[in-house]
Amino acid sequence: MAVYTQVSEQEVSQCLQNYEIGDLVKLKGIAQGVENSNFLLETTTGKYILTLYEKRIKAEELPWYLEYMGHLVKHGVSCPLPVVDKDGVALTVLAGRPAAIVTFLEGKEAPEITEHHCFVLGQAIAQLHLAGSDFTKYRKNNVGPDSWQELLNKSKGYDQEQLIQEIEPVLQEILSQWPIDKDNLPVGQIHADIFPDNVFFSAPDQLSGFIDFYFACTDFLAYDLAIAINAWCFQDDGRCLTNLSTAVINGYETIRPLTPEEKHFFPILNMGAAVRFLLTRLHDWIHTPADALVTPKDPKPYLYRLRYHQTLIALTNET
Repeated sequence: MAVYTQVSEQEVSQCLQNYEIGDLVKLKGIAQGVENSNFLLETTTGKYILTLYEKRIKAEELPWYLEYMGHLVKHGVSCPLPVVDKDGVALTVLAGRPAAIVTFLEGKEAPEITEHHCFVLGQAIAQLHLAGSDFTKYRKNNVGPDSWQELLNKSKGYDQEQLIQEIEPVLQEILSQWPIDKDNLPVGQIHADIFPDNVFFSAPDQLSGFIDFYFACTDFLAYDLAIAINAWCFQDDGRCLTNLSTAVINGYETIRPLTPEEKHFFPILNMGAAVRFLLTRLHDWIHTPADALVTPKDPKPYLYRLRYHQTLIALTNET
């Protein structure tokens, strides 16, 4: 469940007086998601999403997200549009939390991922990257490579020592090979959380848009693609569905061809994408209280992905 902070209908009704989107009809908590408190908000003018931002997101960073989403919509990317109040401001406060209302995006998660889904996903990621190319405000990737060692350290001393001992040398290998500025990889605004539940489709298998931009940041564009491939193209046992990963890349390159530098570093970017979600899931697996409203995700599927990437790189180096 992803409602950490409750808000009353009376509070929301009062808040809506500052907007021009009608009166409250219905308010319902949304179970999906793990970071914020989300509600389906129905008013006399339509459906919206109300989000109360929890402590994991810094309040001072919220304007960046909201401006970025607005920029994408203006440049033809289908995603929720932040709703501004009568003073032109998108951010408000509800139940003591920073909050925002965004438009409702029609569609739903693909029930079964196919090559077609992956091909149009790749195209949509490339379009998102191009649309963000003139959004020049910078936001650091707070769960980027410089955070990974600390995440691992915070997981030490519990009951996952065997797993940590396996991760530690691999993490050092990834960090030693991670691209830096002189490697000339294209940098821009990335979503950084392109999982199947953050991409909606409408019949007949048409991608209707992206949601949940609250890990978005400024980073290597190809890293965003690696995150998506890790999320969309693997079984939980670590088996890579190469037909799906090929479809993602082929779709992407119909819009934005990868550079030679991106292709060179793509194996290590894939390893980095796997270790990033392995470490955050491991951290949450250990530190989430037993009575928390959200169930932490098992880190092992991302360990298996990491092993796959290791094996693939080793085989490539032997040939």
